[in-house]
Amino acid sequence: MVTSEAPPSCQLLELPRLPDPRGSLTFLHGAREIPFAIRRAYWIYEVPGGEVRGGHAYRTLHEVFIALSGSFDVTVDDGRGSTARYVLNRSYTGLYVPPMMWRTLENFSTNAVCLILASEHYDEGDYMRDYDEFCHARARSRR
Repeated sequence: MVTSEAPPSCQLLELPRLPDPRGSLTFLHGAREIPFAIRRAYWIYEVPGGEVRGGHAYRTLHEVFIALSGSFDVTVDDGRGSTARYVLNRSYTGLYVPPMMWRTLENFSTNAVCLILASEHYDEGDYMRDYDEFCHARARSRR
């Protein structure tokens, strides 16, 4: 669910879902259901109540967020005045976030598990951790 106007390059992805009386199954392939080749997967869990994760952007990295269990909110900001909050609470829905989008994760439910699929290996140099620096970089990229 999107709670405001989404930046145009972010999108919710409906992943394949195979319901069965014994339990549902969802699968994915990089560069198929996910719009890039997956080079890294990591997950966030055991987030204490009220804590916020993220608070950064990437210069080149693409990501997809999936709530494997529970729920959480992802707020994305394009640095140009367009923000959106996505409530992720279905294990068959992913949120694609391209590079140069500020992202914040919050409102984690008890036992929430957030899976993140990334287009590249970890690279500290790709992070933008200062919001003002991010906004300046976005403003420069308009030209």
